[in-house]
Amino acid sequence: MHDIRAIRENPTAFDAALARRNDAPVSADILALDEARRAKINAAETAQAEQNKASKAVGAAKASGDEAEFERLRTLVAAKKAEVAQMQADAKDLDARLTDMLARIANLPADDVPDGADENDNLEINRWGDLPSFDFPAKEHFEIPAVAASMDFETAGKISGARFVMLKGAVARIHRALAQFMVDTHVDHNGLQEHMTPVLVRDEAMYGTDKLPKFGDDSYQTTNGWWLIPTSEVTLTYSVAGDVLDESSLPRRMTAHTLCFRSEAGSAGRDTAGMLRQHQFEKVEMVSITHPDESDAEQKRMLRCAEDLLERLGVPYRTVVLCTGDMGFGARRTFDIEAWLPGQNSYREISSVSTTGDFQARRMNARFKPADGGKPQFVHTLNGSGLAVGRCLIAVLENGQQADGSVLLPAVLAPYLGGKTTLTVQGDLA
Repeated sequence: MHDIRAIRENPTAFDAALARRNDAPVSADILALDEARRAKINAAETAQAEQNKASKAVGAAKASGDEAEFERLRTLVAAKKAEVAQMQADAKDLDARLTDMLARIANLPADDVPDGADENDNLEINRWGDLPSFDFPAKEHFEIPAVAASMDFETAGKISGARFVMLKGAVARIHRALAQFMVDTHVDHNGLQEHMTPVLVRDEAMYGTDKLPKFGDDSYQTTNGWWLIPTSEVTLTYSVAGDVLDESSLPRRMTAHTLCFRSEAGSAGRDTAGMLRQHQFEKVEMVSITHPDESDAEQKRMLRCAEDLLERLGVPYRTVVLCTGDMGFGARRTFDIEAWLPGQNSYREISSVSTTGDFQARRMNARFKPADGGKPQFVHTLNGSGLAVGRCLIAVLENGQQADGSVLLPAVLAPYLGGKTTLTVQGDLA
């Protein structure tokens, strides 16, 4: 949500920032609606004052016995009361329209975000790890002999349709081990507090985290109105909605491992093979609630937390900063981490780490109380994947594949797999 005062003060700068996102200028429409709203509020207040003045005169006329004046003033009061009610209703309607308009406008990019039209203009800022060299043609995850029997798309399709998978046996255990490894690393090494959150949320939570009203089609809604979360960014971030936090309690660093659900409404025909793009998946999320002065440093810290997981797993990756044309709706700045997938011979996104500034905080009225006793200020909110579990499974399997169809597994997973370090060609742990 944008601050209407900032738009009033510098509409040209607001439109220029939107233009960097390739969005059309909107300040003129916003300010026209805002002016109409404020004019209606002022008119209602004037009419209210006239009603109050007439109400006092009614009593005086009654006391003086001037029946004609009493009736005239009583009629005037009734008319003013109706006029005030109508003006207040009009002002409320204009306010709702203005709020809806502001809610549909994307966040403004940070000054240091590179300009660009799409993913081709993203800027690589880091690369880690040597790409594996195979003396055989690299296979995609679902083609690896050790994996194929335990990654069951046919049964999942019979149960749920396309873009679902049923993991079985050792592959299911490796998937679970990855999630446990991620959460334990965040808690034990990165100082995040673990949460277990609901996966069903109300409209307010989706709205407060900028998923509504613009992106309702990208999520699933139950028949009784709950939304299935696209990630636990929604639940972790909205946990501070309406709160006034003590400055000393910041930053709040949280993590959760949850099921996530996305309709993939805009991805028809993309990544239909394998489990790269699913309607239901698991993710370990990171969320930080920070002081505005600390949010940029916190984003870099969160980025390192995510990169470190891949380094511990031995998965090569690259990090890019998204250009203005590729950033998500609520982000001011986003870093994507892309893991190397030998089966596709390409890097694919496995984590996005974004700062939203006060964009979400304004929508959900989340503030902090300065230690010096000043006026409460909006917090800054940040979110990041740490990591997408299914995509991490894909990366581990593809990078560890062997010529005989088995898979060598990262050593850091051994404690979660009973000390086993290999997925045999028969699909067992050894």
